[in-house]
Amino acid sequence: MARSVITSPTAARAIGPYSPALRVGNLLFLSGQIPLDPASGQLVEGDIRVQTTRVMENLGELLKAGGATFEQVARTTIFLADMNDFAVVNDIYAAYFSEPYPARATVQVARLPRDVRVEIDAIAVIE
Repeated sequence: MARSVITSPTAARAIGPYSPALRVGNLLFLSGQIPLDPASGQLVEGDIRVQTTRVMENLGELLKAGGATFEQVARTTIFLADMNDFAVVNDIYAAYFSEPYPARATVQVARLPRDVRVEIDAIAVIE
């Protein structure tokens, strides 16, 4: 099955040996996004609200580049540096989706790349 790399100039670039998103058949796999500003490649300044919003915007840009929307997301994983941020992250996350919501796991981890507070990945189904 053919695989094609999906990138976007309006989403953060990969910071390692991985694809920002990969389309395989009718599935779009989005790598974990951290709060990198696409223009500068630098982390955004701000609290968990600012970081989560940037992560969701990066996901949205990759979805668009892959021919999908948030409505087509079937599964996500949220990685948090501190589970005390859950309520704020959940509120921002909810603003990008509508019912039926994607399946999801949320976990607290010991550390995230560049010591950010949130990372989110996703899988979308393109029809």
